[in-house]
Amino acid sequence: MKSALDLLKEIKGVIFDLDGVLVDTAVFHFQAWKRLAQELGSDFTEIENEQLKGVSRIASLEKILNWAGVDASESEKIEMAERKNRWYLDLVEQMKADEILPGSLELLHWLKKNGYQVALGSASKNAPLILEKTGMISFFDVLVDGNSVSLSKPNPEVFLKAARDLKLLPEVCLVFEDAQAGVDAARAAGMSVIGIGSNLNGTDLSISSLEEVLN
Repeated sequence: MKSALDLLKEIKGVIFDLDGVLVDTAVFHFQAWKRLAQELGSDFTEIENEQLKGVSRIASLEKILNWAGVDASESEKIEMAERKNRWYLDLVEQMKADEILPGSLELLHWLKKNGYQVALGSASKNAPLILEKTGMISFFDVLVDGNSVSLSKPNPEVFLKAARDLKLLPEVCLVFEDAQAGVDAARAAGMSVIGIGSNLNGTDLSISSLEEVLN
């Protein structure tokens, strides 16, 4: 199997997912969704939370409503999603640079030094705020997030748009992802993909964190 550096030699652009790859805001999402689920009279555990990785806010809400056995109108769904996001943003506002996941800054510095194009491809609508709070936004040539695409992963829209905005063909792009839906989206886009964590199918390589890429 090729190493991460071998894969990087073959491509021109790198597209990062955000949560669980560069920063760990997953715990903030978990806390906010759990609070909403409890208001709906339902429990919300890590098992359910795993199923929301890489899924849009409204699609995540619909899963939680289904698990809770609650019907809601479209306007009620919008209000619930906005409420959850307010709770989440309250937690994000407290983020600092030292909450960046290990290896992230080192890899971003290396990519820019070596002339790679760098993009974000995330379902999060709060990606710019998170990148600003953590001081990483200057590393990115392109930001594609939940505000600029309409289809959730595993649909490849977010990655295909990132490649177009970078003015690169999909086959010369490499994606870093931590969710199966994201891996599937990268594959559907015709891109190479490195998975962060175990139990991901269809990756070119699996690593435990970005610390392993340059080592």
